[in-house]
Amino acid sequence: MQIGPYKLENNLILAPMAGVTDRPFRQLCKRMGAGLVVSEMLSSNPDVWRSNKSKQRMDHVGEKGIRAVQIAGADPLLMAQAAQFNVDNGAQIVDINMGCPAKKVNKKLAGSALLQDPQLVEQIVQSVVEAVQVPVTLKIRTGWNTDNRNGVQIAKIAEQNGIQSLAVHGRTRACMYKGNAEYDTIKAIKQAVSIPIVANGDITCVHSAKHVLEYTKADALMIGRGAQGNPWIFRQIQHFLQTGEILPSPQLSEVRDVLLSHVANVHQFYGELKGARIARKHVGWYLAEHDRERQFRAKFNGIDDAAEQLDTLAHYFDHLAGEPTTHLVSPAA
Repeated sequence: MQIGPYKLENNLILAPMAGVTDRPFRQLCKRMGAGLVVSEMLSSNPDVWRSNKSKQRMDHVGEKGIRAVQIAGADPLLMAQAAQFNVDNGAQIVDINMGCPAKKVNKKLAGSALLQDPQLVEQIVQSVVEAVQVPVTLKIRTGWNTDNRNGVQIAKIAEQNGIQSLAVHGRTRACMYKGNAEYDTIKAIKQAVSIPIVANGDITCVHSAKHVLEYTKADALMIGRGAQGNPWIFRQIQHFLQTGEILPSPQLSEVRDVLLSHVANVHQFYGELKGARIARKHVGWYLAEHDRERQFRAKFNGIDDAAEQLDTLAHYFDHLAGEPTTHLVSPAA
């Protein structure tokens, strides 16, 4: 798949997820086979650009591949300025967020709330595209609610105003993340425009990936929650699409090594205290299948010391495997 001058390594994209797709997670998913990874959304409000939180979200040091940054807001001028700011800081693709259903975003008439106002959508797209020399992409939902699925209309506006690719989550804003994603609207959008279309929503395994690609005829897939605690999903889907073969699940030893390395990188990136807190949710996702009664997670979530977190995780995997391990991992390169 091509986005402007950039040809992706494959057609699997890590979705931007606030509080999840930080640099350690993006780097991990890239190593696991994602063709493109997108940063957490950044506010178009310039008052927050210099905050530690925003600086970390804009941190792409050491990342390989194309640097794609998502911006969110409702003011065309501020969105244009945010695009320029991020390009000046190394962004090679700017993605506009019109898909987030979160109340704190929508109450500012940003994210998927913008789908209620196609005229404002057009103004924002025009402003951002005119402001930067890099490709601009767009992420949307199928509409505001099930009675107002205007994804095709928004897609045509995007195409007519220079958007280079369009990602569509198969739910409306009103659906939040409930129920099942529907792909008929994505299929209709693909038929209605000629820009690359990326299908998103409920892609959690190789079979759902193949089904969505074949049904919608989309050019690529965007994977969000399916990658939480399961970065292997990218290599599994890519292998299945290429060969028709299903790779075995990662061995326990690999899960252990990847998780410990990921947690260590989170500690290093955020600092030990904040990193220990942020690591908890990732550990919960990784161990959802192993710790179904959540006994270990309850214990782990009470640990604030970074070294103790790693030590506790190592002992947990020792117990699962029945083998002692005498050393801890260091952050991955």
